[in-house]
Amino acid sequence: MRHVSAMSFKRTLAAIVVISFVAVPAAAGPFEDAVDANARGDYVKALRLIRPLANDGEAAAQYNLGLMYVTGHGVQQDYAAGAIWFRKAAEQGFAFAQSNLGVLYRDGRGVEQDSAQAVSWFRKAAGQGDAVAQYLLGNQFTNGDGVSQDYTEAMMWFRKAAEQNHPAAKLYLGVLYAEARGVSRDDVQAHMWFSLAAAQGQQKALMLLRILEQRMTPIQIVEAQKLARGWKPTTVPTAR
Repeated sequence: MRHVSAMSFKRTLAAIVVISFVAVPAAAGPFEDAVDANARGDYVKALRLIRPLANDGEAAAQYNLGLMYVTGHGVQQDYAAGAIWFRKAAEQGFAFAQSNLGVLYRDGRGVEQDSAQAVSWFRKAAGQGDAVAQYLLGNQFTNGDGVSQDYTEAMMWFRKAAEQNHPAAKLYLGVLYAEARGVSRDDVQAHMWFSLAAAQGQQKALMLLRILEQRMTPIQIVEAQKLARGWKPTTVPTAR
């Protein structure tokens, strides 16, 4: 059996950090009309409808107005304005705004880069069950960015996100199991998580499966495949 370099997995661990800015489901009324207009690409109408709601203090509207500034839909792209509106919603406990504000702090967009602030906002959203924030918080612990590096803590947050079917969190869990980081090495578990991530379009997982299988027995591979077929998410994530 050919030796598999640990670095094959380590490089992947640092390579995939992504978040999408997307709208939340809408309630009936002007807010729903604004989201429908946004979906049709009528950003002028969406902005006209959403801004008064945001000014009136509606957290979901504030969040969506922040999205419009971040994406440049209906307005000139302005991360600083996006951060202002995300903060207004985040301070009302709106989880998606908290996670997106954390991303702006992590990347230094519209605010001064501050990893500790990013972690603080990720924690708030993750504590409310936001799978994206749980994944991002796991990544901070993996890299020791804004917190002390702690693979056990990273494993916990990646698992919470993976249980909500977050594909990149599944990939990271596989890496941690393959590299015995925060957990004892378990190639069967690693294979299962890589397979689940690959099924959701994570191309890196396919490469890592090929690498991992070089050090696994056929019996282990069959066991891992069986686990993957029987896996089901334990929590349905809130729609974003």
